[in-house]
Amino acid sequence: MPYDPLNAGPGRIHICGHRGHSIGAPENTVPAIVEAARRGATVCEIDIVLTADDALVLLHDEVVDRTTNGKGRAAALTLAEVRALDAGAWFSPAFAGTRVPTLGEALDAAKGAGVGLLVEIKERQRPDRLIDRLAGVLADHEALEEVLVISFDHPSLVAAQRRIPGLRTELITHARHVDPVEMARRAGAASVAIEADMFHPDDARALRAAGVATRVTVPRPERIALRRAAGLDPLARVNEGLAADVIDVLAGDDVTAVVALAQAKGKG
Repeated sequence: MPYDPLNAGPGRIHICGHRGHSIGAPENTVPAIVEAARRGATVCEIDIVLTADDALVLLHDEVVDRTTNGKGRAAALTLAEVRALDAGAWFSPAFAGTRVPTLGEALDAAKGAGVGLLVEIKERQRPDRLIDRLAGVLADHEALEEVLVISFDHPSLVAAQRRIPGLRTELITHARHVDPVEMARRAGAASVAIEADMFHPDDARALRAAGVATRVTVPRPERIALRRAAGLDPLARVNEGLAADVIDVLAGDDVTAVVALAQAKGKG
């Protein structure tokens, strides 16, 4: 099913699992994608890097140490070597034996689960080669309409659009910009991702009027609780944006909590 961030349906918004349902399954794995969909996600954010033999695999880091039982740079390992690693036991014994998926496997899993994918470019050493490989994988899996390619590196997104006709992109930013609409326009972006602490409803209104979607990522529930215990409300503007119907995609590690937050403001 094509993924359109601006059109979740009347009275609804898109729910995004950040690296899948990463609070309940190892991040950037097929189980995390499937569990996110089961809990109500309509799209999942994932991260990709290159292996030594130019395969695209799901990893947030350029090294495999944090989320597998291996060590070193993904770019120094072949796909077969990455596939031999355990990407689940670090998270829980229940996920022991989970493998690092290829982008193609993630696309197939997402399609089977009925969710779109936000594919973040994490490759810093060879982004041009990654874009070339990405073009081939998206074509092989006929997945162009089901993904947005996203990055903090906005010039890489412009390069990806030039290389892949019809590709839609999303700019990630952790800052509040003077003119987010102009930023999106110059990059030809379909969406802008903003962290909850930098979100302002006025920016989302301006982006919506320009035909650009807004994705907001909220912290994990325990981090929200910690700030609330200190007398802060980290979701005040997010709730304002939900009530005003100017947030198109609400994201987080805990899909169940994200769904509850949306539903509390009347979003299906």
